[in-house]
Amino acid sequence: MPIQAKYVHTNLTGRDWRGLVRFYCDVFGCVPKPPERDLRGDWLDRLTALPHAHLTGLHLRLPGYDADGPTLEIFRYDQMTSGSPPVVNEPGFGHLAFLVDDVPAALAAVLTGGGSAVGEVVTTPVTGVGTLRVAYARDPEGNILELQHWS
Repeated sequence: MPIQAKYVHTNLTGRDWRGLVRFYCDVFGCVPKPPERDLRGDWLDRLTALPHAHLTGLHLRLPGYDADGPTLEIFRYDQMTSGSPPVVNEPGFGHLAFLVDDVPAALAAVLTGGGSAVGEVVTTPVTGVGTLRVAYARDPEGNILELQHWS
């Protein structure tokens, strides 16, 4: 039997959290949900298993949801490790998906905002659902985005 649960947020950790906030607000219409976070202390060290953990960031209201909807939480830790950008077939977190009116225009906005394309814009029928027009892209930190439109 599943536990009682409600989805709350997705976290992205970035090197430039303010830049990611600008990107998601400018490109997708996310709205900051104050207050800015500036978190540290014994509780955070114990939670993260990182000594002297300190993070800053902000939650963003997602487009299509009211003030009580799930958020996109964008944080930066003072001490960051480096890693490879995610790839679409890697286990774990895959991508953030946004329903858009015009996939090529949304991809152009991502590129203008400092992101990049992963593959091509494609259109395919999905049995029992409709026709999907979709593209994968990356935000300025390399996180994968799915831009989709159904007809």
